[in-house]
Amino acid sequence: MKNTNDHYPAKGRVIIHLDMNAFYCSVHEAEEPEKYKNKPTAVSGSVEQRKGILVTCSYLARSRGIKTGMTVRQALLLCPELILIKPDFTLYRKYSQGFMAIARQYTPLVEAVSIDECYMDITGSKMFGTPLEIAESLQKRIQSEWTLPCSIGLAPNKLLAKMASDMKKPNGLTVLRIRDVKNVLWDKSCDTLFGIGKKTADKLAKLNIRTIGQLAAAEEHMLNKHFGVVGSWMKSAAHGIDHAEVNSNRERNKSIGHTTTLPSDLTTREDVFRVLLNLADQTGRRLRRQKLVATTVQITIRKPDMTTITRSHTLAAPTQEADVFYREACRLYEKHWKIGEPIRLLGISLQNLTPLDDTALQLDLFSYEQQPRKEALTKAMDRLRDKYGEDAVLTAGMLGDDPSTLIRNKRIRGTSLQKDDSLLYIDE
Repeated sequence: MKNTNDHYPAKGRVIIHLDMNAFYCSVHEAEEPEKYKNKPTAVSGSVEQRKGILVTCSYLARSRGIKTGMTVRQALLLCPELILIKPDFTLYRKYSQGFMAIARQYTPLVEAVSIDECYMDITGSKMFGTPLEIAESLQKRIQSEWTLPCSIGLAPNKLLAKMASDMKKPNGLTVLRIRDVKNVLWDKSCDTLFGIGKKTADKLAKLNIRTIGQLAAAEEHMLNKHFGVVGSWMKSAAHGIDHAEVNSNRERNKSIGHTTTLPSDLTTREDVFRVLLNLADQTGRRLRRQKLVATTVQITIRKPDMTTITRSHTLAAPTQEADVFYREACRLYEKHWKIGEPIRLLGISLQNLTPLDDTALQLDLFSYEQQPRKEALTKAMDRLRDKYGEDAVLTAGMLGDDPSTLIRNKRIRGTSLQKDDSLLYIDE
């Protein structure tokens, strides 16, 4: 008779990384299989605009050379039969909550890291079977109950679980143990190690460290000299060591923001200001909804060549007021951008967030008498928009036909910069 306990470590943990495959496209296929099953599909932020960017694409589309980040024009040249789908984040949230609910039936220790992936600590889940049986059951149930494919990594820590889930897609199930690291990972390039990006990998290459194995063999003090304390982490990670815990408690947002990719490059001050007004409006709305205030405003600007700059300013006092965020964003734009230079993407992010109830708001010496009336008006407008939709109350400056006007629509917006309802709008 099988002893389940024998499949769990006496010390240490058992971690699953659950990753949905081509999540947005898979959701549409599950919802309308007659339209999308076994067909190349892609979700595009701007289906009508041929300069729109593909947010994600199905695996069949990928086999035709389609890649996330391509323009609609490029994708259709490669695959004329590609089916373009408008994003529907109400639908994505529904399916996300569905598979997350299944995960939580096996353990309360579930950490949602994005809308389509989570970590699970199943060390205490022996009643449901061996780790492999739990992983197989998860995969089967998500497919059966939500018609979604997923890849699963099973490992003694979060790092290796994440690495394992990436190894077989779609519908993969990979076990990766510490003892497997040398044979499985060490011959791979450094940038394949989760947590190491291209810039860090390039810097490592200049030190003649090109593979994970070479990183594992590097002297720790040398790595710390060039990378600070991250050097120690990289060496440990190269050996498959990771002590990060699965955190099931939702963290308070560190920032709130939106970006929007524009269908055509903007060059005029008026057009840029209109986009910034819409971005400030929605970031302010989300800030107030979460009962937070912000002290720092940051703008993001991307050129047509994809060069991106960010500039920020810390206010004299924390606030919730969208018009303050708008004015500061416009000021940052005028200070740091040459008027007339084309812009492909714009974003506003609010940072240094604190709970409204714990923060003393500073009243302006010259407008304190109007402040209560202004706050009452803002609350009334928020209530109207909560009840009748984001377009119920608008200023004339918010009107336009660029994508910034669409972020008021929760169903189609998808370029959030951070967590919202504990889900990240990311699809990989």
